[in-house]
Amino acid sequence: MSIKDEMPLLARHEGEWEGEYIWVDAEGNVTDRHATHLACTFPADGEWPYYQVNTYTWPDGRTEVNHFPAAYKDRNIWFDTDRINGRAWEVDERTICLTWTRKDDPNGFFYEMIQLDETGTKRSRVWQWFEDGVCTKRTLINERRVS
Repeated sequence: MSIKDEMPLLARHEGEWEGEYIWVDAEGNVTDRHATHLACTFPADGEWPYYQVNTYTWPDGRTEVNHFPAAYKDRNIWFDTDRINGRAWEVDERTICLTWTRKDDPNGFFYEMIQLDETGTKRSRVWQWFEDGVCTKRTLINERRVS
């Protein structure tokens, strides 16, 4: 069976997404806000069965592009890039969870929950950032499918 067959919810995320990341500290104060564009793909050829490209754009015009190729095994996608190490799995028919660490932050770890609406055109994501076991900030993300 293929990744799309074994992870049908993840397959429904295929396409281009635009939205906004809002970073808040532990007290709920907004510390950063920027636009995002994500491309979630399942390449037919090549080394990676899942490939995601995130492009972030700040109001001052600054941009950042990150590539997240993923391996597939045991109904999980596994990331091991120069930036992160982690995995994602389906929880139910609407929810995907991820857990990862950033390679530049050995004391931190992250949990992300992604929920796709019934139409497959909107999704909501929350990252929780932990440092030494304490949640220090969250990233709140609302996105809409653009293709």
